[in-house]
Amino acid sequence: MIKSLLHTISFLFLLTSISMAVPLEQKIGQMLMVGFYGTTASSESPICKDIRRYNIGAVILFDYNPTDKSKPKNIFSKNQVTKLTKQLQKCTNDGKLLIAVDQEGGKVQRLKKKYDGFYGEFPKASSVVKMNQSQIYNTYKKMSKELKSSGINYNLAPVVDLDINKKNHVIHGLGRSFGKNPKMVASYARTFIGAMHSYGVLTSLKHFPGHGSSMGDTHKGFVDVTTLWKPKELEPYKLLIDVADTVMVAHVFNKNIDSTYPASLSYKSITGKLRKELGYKGVVITDDLQMGAISLKYSMQETLKLAINAGNDILLIGNQLGKTKKLKTKKLIELIVKMVKSGNIKSSTIENAYLRIRKLKQKL
Repeated sequence: MIKSLLHTISFLFLLTSISMAVPLEQKIGQMLMVGFYGTTASSESPICKDIRRYNIGAVILFDYNPTDKSKPKNIFSKNQVTKLTKQLQKCTNDGKLLIAVDQEGGKVQRLKKKYDGFYGEFPKASSVVKMNQSQIYNTYKKMSKELKSSGINYNLAPVVDLDINKKNHVIHGLGRSFGKNPKMVASYARTFIGAMHSYGVLTSLKHFPGHGSSMGDTHKGFVDVTTLWKPKELEPYKLLIDVADTVMVAHVFNKNIDSTYPASLSYKSITGKLRKELGYKGVVITDDLQMGAISLKYSMQETLKLAINAGNDILLIGNQLGKTKKLKTKKLIELIVKMVKSGNIKSSTIENAYLRIRKLKQKL
């Protein structure tokens, strides 16, 4: 016990010492997860240059190109993805870039069978619950192995939203929930996480504080869950805190927790509810900040300020709305640096996020 405590203290001291030597813009760079266009990442590619210059902490891969469905954005075969992820890691200083995909199973999986070399198709959550625990674990272990062998180390899953609204098209309609019983949902999610960890793949519980009761789609615009949301939607998070690598926060507006801001931009939701009340100490990641629920109401500068001050550690900028709407890393970094220097964002907030992310990456 004492040895373990001393090891933890030594590790935190080492992290703090390393952090002091890292420039502000590179600490901010670790907080960004960005999407990009391209199926390769040579040393002279824009994404590689950004990773090198700004110390970008994470990227997200997509299998479709919204502006030309006949062309892939990042994924078209296993060999290609494996080569791409190796190239991306070579762009880093430490080889610990988080490379993420949404690989839940069902409709939400990026590594599909139609792309040469991938196993796919993995079943949706509502089908998985019909299997026994051994079958479930083996299914997700096979998924984890495929992610790991492709160089992907971060799966933005599992969904722990409760299936409590049959009119919900985003969760219920796509079969993304393990059910409506919080304990059962947490049990299936724990199996999922264990399977991912068996091959060293990190995970993310989503979508805090609960998207299962919603009627709308945050990709398209404002979604208010106030009248339909139930406190039991928080229970899976309470039950999984001991194994959670990260938690993804939704853009849902919920007056039960915050009457002013959607959860992803809400200090009351993230620092108040998730961190202080539920006791979560790990990394928090936003849902895509370019989604309609946010972008139609807030400027990017205001979005970044609110998201960071709310307690988010990783800011997801998917850049999946087309090349003309792609946000440049340089601009994002400059906006945040400016707000830190003006006092609109505390430097200690950036520091804490940076240290949590570095600690997370020690799991890789």
